[in-house]
Amino acid sequence: MPTPDPHPREHPLPSITRPTRTRIRPGTGPAPRTDRPADALTLLGLVLLALNLRAAITGVPPVLDTLRGAFHLTGTQVSVLTTLPVLCLGVFAPLTPLLVRRTGTEAALAAALTLTLAGALARTLPGPAALFTGTVLAGAGIAVGNVLMPAVVKRDFPDRIGAVTGLAMTLMAAGGALAAGLAVPLTHAAGWRMALAVWAVPALAAATVWTLLATRRHRRGRGDEPGALTARQATPPARIPAPVPPAPAPAPSVLRSPLAWAVAALLGIVSLVFYVLVAWTPQILRDQGYPAAEAGVMTSVMLTLGIPLGLAVPVAAARLADQRPLVTAVVLLKAAGLGGILLAPGYAWAWTGAIGVAIGAAFPLAMTLLGLRSADPRAAARLSAMAQTGGYLLAGCGPVAIGVLHTLTGTWHTPLLLLMALGVPELLVGLAAARPGLVGAR
Repeated sequence: MPTPDPHPREHPLPSITRPTRTRIRPGTGPAPRTDRPADALTLLGLVLLALNLRAAITGVPPVLDTLRGAFHLTGTQVSVLTTLPVLCLGVFAPLTPLLVRRTGTEAALAAALTLTLAGALARTLPGPAALFTGTVLAGAGIAVGNVLMPAVVKRDFPDRIGAVTGLAMTLMAAGGALAAGLAVPLTHAAGWRMALAVWAVPALAAATVWTLLATRRHRRGRGDEPGALTARQATPPARIPAPVPPAPAPAPSVLRSPLAWAVAALLGIVSLVFYVLVAWTPQILRDQGYPAAEAGVMTSVMLTLGIPLGLAVPVAAARLADQRPLVTAVVLLKAAGLGGILLAPGYAWAWTGAIGVAIGAAFPLAMTLLGLRSADPRAAARLSAMAQTGGYLLAGCGPVAIGVLHTLTGTWHTPLLLLMALGVPELLVGLAAARPGLVGAR
């Protein structure tokens, strides 16, 4: 048996093949997996973000009459005030990827929540200009948060997309319902300014958490975190040239993906029908002979049904390889509810319940597909921006168009038939969006 060499010679080649750690510029790629406290902080940030994505919008309609008197608003100004937030969601969504490239995801969300905070406070200042400016600021912040939430879930919780998206959807619905429910009592107790300004508190908390996350990501990018390699440690010896990795192929544009367009169209139609029903269901029910108080309670129950569905639907969708059965069930149930109000309004409690289940499931399902159909976090952000730009611009025009149609025809029959007819394109694009596939795959 040969004896081992008592003085083995060191060979320099292992230093070439040993993998080196490369630093990822903030916001340009998947984040490294972190420890449990870091994951918990990101989850807390998502929770606070979700709570802020509806409250600044839904807290205004219940006090519109008070605001009209306080600012001497015309009917046109009131209509603009109710439509402006949804339009802002579509206008500012396409700017989000540019903001992320310049600042990183965490910093972009911190800035967005700061805008939401500023908007909530600005609306309490004297003069109608401050009211409208604050609405735009809040809408811009919410638009950025809407786009980036699916990307953060895809990046930091790739194995829990359904559960984390479901949690976010539930909190969005709960935050919106809470803001709408507390608006009038807070106005009676402390005035309309307090009713609007109170939502600056969760915005401040969320902005603080995302600022901490942005600071942590900045330090990680500079190599300041414990255990990071310095530039000298990460560089191979000068006498041996380091191998140059091949440049990654550019990701395909989402604008060229039929699947991306299907997901975007689905979110657009779902959002349009949702905001139309939120705006006009009380009036439709009153015109069908129901007292205003009962119509309001029915509408509230319709929206409240979306809270548990916001958690259940994303989890179910993530467990299925093919979400087409869910899409079909949602569209058929929505058509049944609308048809019931049109043909048998005496059973409106049953029909509004069916509509509540349908719209409560449709939006979380469409938002979950943004993550499930994306190849990576970058693709999720681009797909989310594309879908929400068109979706919310379409949704912002929906309530106005339905109102004009009602005025022209003098009845709700034609608007309800139009909403039912939208079920056909919703089903077609929904089946295409739910088919297995990935947007942005190289």
